Amino acid sequence: MHSKILNDDHYHFIGIGGIGMSAIAMALVKLGYTVSGSDLHLNNQTKKLKDFGVIIFDQQVEQNIRLIISLNKEKNIKIIVSSAIRTDNKELLYCIDKKLSLFHRSEILSLIMKSYISIGVAGSHGKTSTSTFLSTLLHLCTSNASSITGGIIPIFKSNAYIEKNKYLVAEIDESDGSTKAYKPDIGIITNIDLDHVDYYKNIEHLISVFKDFASNTQKLLTNKDCKNSQLNNLSHKNFSIKDIKEVNYSLIPKIVNHSFTIADYYEEEVFIESLKIPIPGLHNLSNIIAAIGCCRIEKIDIKEIKSNLKYLELPNKRFQFRGELLGRKFFDDYAHHPEEVKATINLAKLIVNNEDPNNKNYKRRVVAIFQPHRYSRLLKFIDNLAIELSKADYIIITDIYSAGEANINNIN
Repeated sequence: MHSKILNDDHYHFIGIGGIGMSAIAMALVKLGYTVSGSDLHLNNQTKKLKDFGVIIFDQQVEQNIRLIISLNKEKNIKIIVSSAIRTDNKELLYCIDKKLSLFHRSEILSLIMKSYISIGVAGSHGKTSTSTFLSTLLHLCTSNASSITGGIIPIFKSNAYIEKNKYLVAEIDESDGSTKAYKPDIGIITNIDLDHVDYYKNIEHLISVFKDFASNTQKLLTNKDCKNSQLNNLSHKNFSIKDIKEVNYSLIPKIVNHSFTIADYYEEEVFIESLKIPIPGLHNLSNIIAAIGCCRIEKIDIKEIKSNLKYLELPNKRFQFRGELLGRKFFDDYAHHPEEVKATINLAKLIVNNEDPNNKNYKRRVVAIFQPHRYSRLLKFIDNLAIELSKADYIIITDIYSAGEANINNIN
């Protein structure tokens, strides 16, 4: 299965520090390929890559490519870019001028996936968490799984865990429509909700892209609780945290609190047993049943799955506990869409409401510190963001993070 998946060439990433790009770069390194890259903002991911011998540039200029060519005279240089790289990028323009081979990151990830039984985790929300839960369960239950995700998975302490084994869990980014590049053996769609409005015209446009992804998968698992995810009966299997009828894998919550959830597990409408889920929040319960359903598609015994549920953890920056000061607990979450903000504040309220009721010095309130992400997203969802943020007791809103967008509508 694991013959050379790509030509013996050198791979250079423009924007290597991104969480998705760095994961693919690390995967190539661990598979034995030479890699380099550039990024204007160095971080923990670029440091890890550098420790593995990857040449990292902190500027994006043509001299980078000249040096890489001189160091790799016996190899073809392949340039990997993401949609985040602007067309006026000097390094990119030099590569185009020299007619170097350019690839979108989705093309390289897709090629890597072909050497495994691949599981592509797609959807508008919960991709990273679902990928983390699934990677953890597959690793513990089979000792035969690799992973490339858009977040740091606690059990691996990395966004890329690559071995020459059976499975590969890959998080699929839909932000630029590149999902059609993937043809996984198993596809998961966590949900479909309009987002990335800088690229998608409307919800119909977004659904059409997920339909392409669905039609490319051999086995498909979708969310019965999300009406947009039904995709005109393209679903082969489905999951739910609300229904049992006509559902392949259900996890119905019975006890919900700030530290865990007790839920009844059903398979093909038949009750199997109650499971203790160590991650709070109904949105996480949905992500976990998606992971369990995928494991069951691969015939992993439910008892084996149950015994390893206790090891599940959220990826970094997904309601991550940062510390406590003067009785105040601090959590960090990557919520930027109204539905994600809703889930985050609901979970925060669950924690606040379960604090010691006898502590009279304790103010039962949720303080939301929110950084809007992209001008286009704020413009599109400002009403819904206001509604969801207003459910917190106190709100602080920072300057907008542009993510490279121009502020053409003078939004503030």
